[in-house]
Amino acid sequence: MSQQQWTAVDEYFGEVLIGADPVLESALAGADEAGLPHINVAPNQGKLLHLLALTVGARRILEVGTLGGYSAIWMARALPADGKLITLEIDPKHAEVARGNLKHAGLAEVAEVRIGPAADTLAQLAREGAEPFDFVFIDADKPGNPAYFEWAVKLSRPGTLIVVDNVVRGGAVADAASTDPSVTGSRRLHEVVAAEPRVSATSVQTVGVKGYDGFLLARVES
Repeated sequence: MSQQQWTAVDEYFGEVLIGADPVLESALAGADEAGLPHINVAPNQGKLLHLLALTVGARRILEVGTLGGYSAIWMARALPADGKLITLEIDPKHAEVARGNLKHAGLAEVAEVRIGPAADTLAQLAREGAEPFDFVFIDADKPGNPAYFEWAVKLSRPGTLIVVDNVVRGGAVADAASTDPSVTGSRRLHEVVAAEPRVSATSVQTVGVKGYDGFLLARVES
């Protein structure tokens, strides 16, 4: 198996099951023109987030790591008319691009982009007494994932679904001797999740246009 084949399969699934979407394609083009890194989720991954949000009946969604707003658009489209998505971004330039993309998608009134380190903006949400979120997607700096996950649980309710992206690190997550901060952050994340009695969780390896990686899926039980 090769990256070329993984990409071809993802493209096939996208063509057959998703099809063309001018709004999402415009969001990717806008991010590319602004020089944002090509680290957004793939189309089939975006559709998966959309379906998961629909499945849990999400009315409030929290995203940690906005980038250009591509995944936020996918998730916000799953919300009911009175729904709300709050997405957190540390980089003002990324946030500006995301706001433009969300506006173009007709979601400016649904999705709110907050700027600042996620540890700070998550704490601010808690101080505000934010209504619990039904669905949380974490896709930010990997060393910060353990803390982001802990905040996600605090800001959730029983039944909330939490998804953490990029936890496999090309298989390096299994290397206990790694000193890569992204790997050690991912390993620490799994330790935190395993020690959290309020959640039930698993992690899944994936291959595709984004290479070899995977995600963690956790349900808040109490």
